[in-house]
Amino acid sequence: MTAYEVLAVRYGTRIARKSESYLNFHVYGEPDATMPVDYFFWVVRDERRTVVVDCGFGAEPGRRRGREQLIDPADALRGLGIEPETVDQLVISHAHYDHIGNLHRFPAAEVIIARREFEFWTGPYAGRVQFAHATEADELELLAKVAAEGRLRLVEGSHDLAPGLELVVVGGHTPGQLVAQVAVDGGAAILAADALHFYEELERDRPFFVVADLLEMYRGLDLLREMTADPGRLLVAGHDAQVNSRFPDRLTGLPSGLDDLVVRVAGPGGPG
Repeated sequence: MTAYEVLAVRYGTRIARKSESYLNFHVYGEPDATMPVDYFFWVVRDERRTVVVDCGFGAEPGRRRGREQLIDPADALRGLGIEPETVDQLVISHAHYDHIGNLHRFPAAEVIIARREFEFWTGPYAGRVQFAHATEADELELLAKVAAEGRLRLVEGSHDLAPGLELVVVGGHTPGQLVAQVAVDGGAAILAADALHFYEELERDRPFFVVADLLEMYRGLDLLREMTADPGRLLVAGHDAQVNSRFPDRLTGLPSGLDDLVVRVAGPGGPG
């Protein structure tokens, strides 16, 4: 049976307010408050393959948008013994700036993205402000270049990328967000990416403020509930600082500065 090690790498952070994080926060009748927002990418690996899920924001767009970069994502990968230039497969959950900002660091990788996600961001509506504010035009151009080079795999519905590694297309936050379901010892890890920014979205049924289709976003939350209903199903949110406390397992022997930024969601011996 295939069982992967799954790592969440926290490469950036900022402080936000609930009123700017949840859609129509005023309808809940609660006082506003600050909240930490963390930025992650993920590594899925076993003795046969290493798959990177998302690649973080670029340094310049991060600075411009007021995000603190804790470590360069490429340096973090090298600290984990992974050379970005030799990565075979890079899964892109969706095309926002904080998930495709380092595509150029993966020149040999097959890039996997949902068909409807790619077609939207290379289509006529991608430049409209309510969509475009979460993207960088040059990064979308690079995504199109990857396609022209023949390195892009477009997936639909549910797609088995490898034994024990399934990609599921959901809508809502963007037209074709991907969720990864990864087989691990004792169950599965669900890498929700931005189908679930914060656990509170699921626990209190609160959509995130960036939404392409609200009905699809609610359906995505329902799907995550179904995917994690059974014991041994580990849910990993895309931007929640609680990821660090919910998964306390840490790797040893990492370079200084990286050891506090990597959590093992699951690995040898079972879930983290």
